[in-house]
Amino acid sequence: MAEKLQELIAKIQQEGIKAAQDKADKILEDARKESIGIIAEAKDQARQLVTRSGQEIDKARESANASLEQAGRDLLISLREEIDTILNRLIKRAVAEALSPQELAGIITNLVKGFREKDDTSIEVLLSKGDLDKLDKGFLAQLKKETQKGITLKASEEVTGGLIISYDVQKSHYDFTDQALAEFIGRYLKPKLHDILGVSSS
Repeated sequence: MAEKLQELIAKIQQEGIKAAQDKADKILEDARKESIGIIAEAKDQARQLVTRSGQEIDKARESANASLEQAGRDLLISLREEIDTILNRLIKRAVAEALSPQELAGIITNLVKGFREKDDTSIEVLLSKGDLDKLDKGFLAQLKKETQKGITLKASEEVTGGLIISYDVQKSHYDFTDQALAEFIGRYLKPKLHDILGVSSS
């Protein structure tokens, strides 16, 4: 009787150990499968993160390059504008110095003498008030005498330097003001200066 009881106990122990072992094996297998899934998911998330990071880096690089290109264009535009401003100032100063009252007297004389229309044509010359006041009082009388033409010198608020001359009582005129001459010279000089400095004129 004792032997059967002993065998029964041994059998129960073996079955219990096997059941426990099976349970443990199942837990381990489930844990292994779950860990594989977790690792696979982590790898997938890592790949997605790397992909997103790469895309964001590319976008940031493109944005930085675009910003640099725009900054470069803005700098060239500012440089061209600054060059044009300096050149305009220099041209205006040079033109103003060249258009002294004495020079204006010579220019007016040449323009009037070079006009070969009817002798009775009325010629009108517009000047700044300052230049008109500085011209020799006898200049107009002498010019009329030399050319035998009707000539009128007038002050105009629109003229700051140089002159405007009309041979048909202002129906048409030729603009030799300091502003017009500076613009003409500037249109010629600016492209050449931009080429020398390597700055685009467009």
